[in-house]
Amino acid sequence: MPGKRPEPSFEFVQLLTTHQSRMFAYIFSLLGNRTQAEDVMQETNAILWRKAHEFKLGTNFGAWMLRVAYFQVMAHRRRLTRDRLVFDDDFLQGIAAEAEQQSELQEEKQRLLGRCIKKLNERHQEIVRLRYIEGATLKTMASLTGRSENSIKQALFRARKALIDCVKREQPKEAL
Repeated sequence: MPGKRPEPSFEFVQLLTTHQSRMFAYIFSLLGNRTQAEDVMQETNAILWRKAHEFKLGTNFGAWMLRVAYFQVMAHRRRLTRDRLVFDDDFLQGIAAEAEQQSELQEEKQRLLGRCIKKLNERHQEIVRLRYIEGATLKTMASLTGRSENSIKQALFRARKALIDCVKREQPKEAL
């Protein structure tokens, strides 16, 4: 079929799904209304999907995504101009810049935490994964590992302490 766009790559889909919470936080920070933010996020996702072929893998997906989201927020605001309380564009642009900066800072913190998790010993990595990624309860973790709940609590305490120490050591001085 002529003119049909290729399906987005697996890598693109991974990037898009990985950045959903970041995008929502950004859009919500600009609109201040959860329902509107959800609507704009859906519109933004649709545009990102349609423009997937324009994104070059290896470039900054987060910046590209937030730029598209910003334009969608602006379009949404234009549709709302009949409402009484609409912030002017300069004010919103200032909030957008701050939100983007915070979003990038949060992403860097996530990367730093990921690097620190990889530095944990296998046992600590496993309990961190069970607790914080899979959402397992202490009781479930004890059952899965054959250890007591108290032992799991102690191991989680040690793992969290090791992560805090690692993040403090690895964090750039200007970010403190």
